[in-house]
Amino acid sequence: MGKGGGGDVGLGVAGLGAVPVIPVSDPDDARLADYLRLTDVALRSRSEPEKGLYIAESSQVLARALAAGHRPRSVLCAPRWLPDVEAMLAAMPDDGPGDGARDVPVYVAEKGVLEAITGFHVHRGALAAMHRPPLPALADVLDGARRVAVLEDVVDHTNVGAIMRSAAGLGVDAVLVTPRCADPLYRRAVRVSMGTVFQVPWTRIDPWPGRVGEPGGIADLRAAGFTVAALALADDAVPLDAFAAALPERVALVLGTEGDGLAPATVAGADVVVRIPMAGGVDSLNVAAASAVAFWATR
Repeated sequence: MGKGGGGDVGLGVAGLGAVPVIPVSDPDDARLADYLRLTDVALRSRSEPEKGLYIAESSQVLARALAAGHRPRSVLCAPRWLPDVEAMLAAMPDDGPGDGARDVPVYVAEKGVLEAITGFHVHRGALAAMHRPPLPALADVLDGARRVAVLEDVVDHTNVGAIMRSAAGLGVDAVLVTPRCADPLYRRAVRVSMGTVFQVPWTRIDPWPGRVGEPGGIADLRAAGFTVAALALADDAVPLDAFAAALPERVALVLGTEGDGLAPATVAGADVVVRIPMAGGVDSLNVAAASAVAFWATR
């Protein structure tokens, strides 16, 4: 079965004509390189930022990405989802960065071929290779924000996606991620967030937490008028409900990595340490669950 050759016919795919529809049946088709080996976390984490791409999984996530002004390089979908994909691309304006709708190829493959290409069951039968937008400057993200979240070294993509969804749903103005934090545009993070990662302004904050008296990290937040609240277990920690009752005008809620929590330097450098009161002999919540509780309490 050749690359894009005679084996690519026979799917019975009929497009609407607004976008190029290309049936494929060879998992090794060179045109599908963006979608290969998506289960290799190290490979994707390394190559996606370098190539300026990220993967949007499911038609719902693609719709949210397009609504946020992001531009696709190509789409890969099952025949069932082709009408939805075509309609979304046909409605996409042609005057933005990247490709216009008529320049975005839509590769169509049956379920078994999709799974052979990606190595997993494709959620809702659609993937899109998207042009990665440049990250905004920290000052631009903080401008006008009253409540922001800082994710310190949260390495689990599922947790990052869940936190982004909570941030969007509970009105957090922006999310900042530290240099070692997982990429919010990694495929799993985007999928778990249900595409809400495109709704919440975010960028990286570097260096973090920074040295006392020097620019960067906590000092930048404090200079912008934020009270830095570290969510951590400490003897002098303030209960979350008490902190929320006298909420500062601008607050940065800092959430730590799974297991170890926040770095000692972060806790020491924060303006206040806040804890979620627990019962039943449980000392703390998963970071994604803790974020939702903190966002709700400080809304």
